Amino acid sequence: MKLDGFPIVVPVDVRYRDLDTFNHVNNAVYLTYFEQARVAYFKSLGWRSDDASVVVARAEVNYRRPIFLGDEVRVGCRVARFGNKSYIMEYLITANGEVAADGQTVQVFLKRGSPAELPEELLDKIKAVEEGKNPTV
Repeated sequence: MKLDGFPIVVPVDVRYRDLDTFNHVNNAVYLTYFEQARVAYFKSLGWRSDDASVVVARAEVNYRRPIFLGDEVRVGCRVARFGNKSYIMEYLITANGEVAADGQTVQVFLKRGSPAELPEELLDKIKAVEEGKNPTV
C-alpha cells in the first residue's frame, strides 16, 4: 500500500465546502488536509498547545489527480529530515487508493517566539513515532 511508509495516516472527509467551481477539491484545501495529518502527528508526540511550538516556514504541494466529493481520502505524514532548528515533514494524499497529491512542509522550532535548536526530547519523540513506537502510549 502506498501509505505503508507513513507512521501517521488519517482519514479525511471531503466536505462540500472543500469543492471549487469545477466540483473537485480546491487546491488550497490540500494544505488543510496536510495540516490535519500534521496535528495528528503532533498529538502522537504528546504535544499540548501551551508547549513550545513550531511554525510552518514553507509548504509545497504536487497535485497528481483531482479529489471529488465522496472519494475515500487518507493522508500520510512522516518526518523526513532534521536540521538544527527545523525539520521537514512529507505527506501523501490518496483518494480511492490512488495518489492524489504529495508534498512537504518545513517546520521551524520556536522558543519564546524565536527560532531555536531542536530539543533532544523532541527529536527522541519524533524518532520513536517514526520507528512505530508511540511515546504517548
